[in-house]
Amino acid sequence: MDRFCFEITEREENERIDRCLALLMDTLSRSYIQKMISAGNVNVNGEPVKASYRVRPEDRVEFELPEAVEPEIVPENIPLEILYEDNDVIVVNKPKGMVVHPAAGHYSGTLVNALMYHCGDSLSGINGVMRPGIVHRIDRDTTGSVIVCKNDAAHNCIAGQLKEHTVVRRYEAICQGVLKEDNGTIDRPIGRHPTERKKMAVNERNGKRAVTHYRVLERFRDYTHIECVLETGRTHQIRVHMASIGHPLLGDEVYAGSRKCPYRLQGQTLHAKILGFRHPSTGEYIETCAPLPEYFLHLLHTMAG
Repeated sequence: MDRFCFEITEREENERIDRCLALLMDTLSRSYIQKMISAGNVNVNGEPVKASYRVRPEDRVEFELPEAVEPEIVPENIPLEILYEDNDVIVVNKPKGMVVHPAAGHYSGTLVNALMYHCGDSLSGINGVMRPGIVHRIDRDTTGSVIVCKNDAAHNCIAGQLKEHTVVRRYEAICQGVLKEDNGTIDRPIGRHPTERKKMAVNERNGKRAVTHYRVLERFRDYTHIECVLETGRTHQIRVHMASIGHPLLGDEVYAGSRKCPYRLQGQTLHAKILGFRHPSTGEYIETCAPLPEYFLHLLHTMAG
């Protein structure tokens, strides 16, 4: 079994224990954590607690995860918004709240489950049974374009383009505060946070080079609508970079610090809009555009009004 132990800081003060652990352990769903708590497997200061328990600074939270048993991943008839598809690749517009591939606490309802139903056996096997076809991913609460490969040759080709930074990836986001410059580049390495293991951070010592280009699309009173272009593809790159310059993404529960969000949102306001790549068989340049989700458009309308 894997054993975990956290000490609560002032940042998490007064959060429900189930929500607090969901933020600290982003690979586990809140419902999975609630089941652990109900089973008495989560202790605070040596005693089991209810999911409604509000944590306090210096609380010691301990729990164990049972050893992972690779489950059978089954196809599920989940509707997909397909932006492009042929015999080699499929590009889908992933909705908010959907995990890309199965992991602890998320063995159903993922993009992979939906793809297995839609594509049958036509998915590359390079990344194994848990991630068939998956060559890159976006966060659970990030919406937009994800390219999936249907055979190993296509997988190797797209993976090579990602490694060479030739895949075009344009995101739209709403960040907190008003950016003064019309455009800019953030070139700062990203690695694991030195003390919070589930987070990434600008890490000059142990991080890998990360480059994000941004430009202002529209300014509002307290927020800025921006486009971000990834030159590299580090975990949480846009979220970490924008927070590092004092403009975290609106709704980001991990990197916005103490800033409160006045809107009812599910995670960060970030959308992978444009995806461009060289087709693995023909060499033709293919570009897809995922329309902004309704919640994002509503936010822009509200801010403009």
